[in-house]
Amino acid sequence: QVQLVESGGGLVQPGGPLRLSCAASGRYFDHSAVAWFRQAPGKEREGVSAISADADRARTYYLNSVKGRFTISRDNAKNTVYLQMNGLKPEDTGVYFCATDQLVGHSDGYYLSAQNYDYWGQGTQVTVSS
Repeated sequence: QVQLVESGGGLVQPGGPLRLSCAASGRYFDHSAVAWFRQAPGKEREGVSAISADADRARTYYLNSVKGRFTISRDNAKNTVYLQMNGLKPEDTGVYFCATDQLVGHSDGYYLSAQNYDYWGQGTQVTVSS
């Protein structure tokens, strides 16, 4: 059974960096897409970034508002996906979740849609505040 554990969240000042990690168990990590979602209080969960499986050329996808600031990457040897967040803004605040599933050959909209993922981590809080 797939298990995901997020880490790296915390309190950071606007403009600061933060790196989130998502460590996954399961033998199919290399064949799976992994995505980061976030949920602010009272708001719907939104897709932040995703990376496809290596077989799908590890393509990356980003929410428009984070393009140029966030970078997603994967280290298959460690079964870990990272989200490097730079230039953080208060509106980036929320609980960040990672999710995974065996998805290939889809559009960016598909990879960034929460309904397409069956396996989720517990979330890690990111707070951007002065």
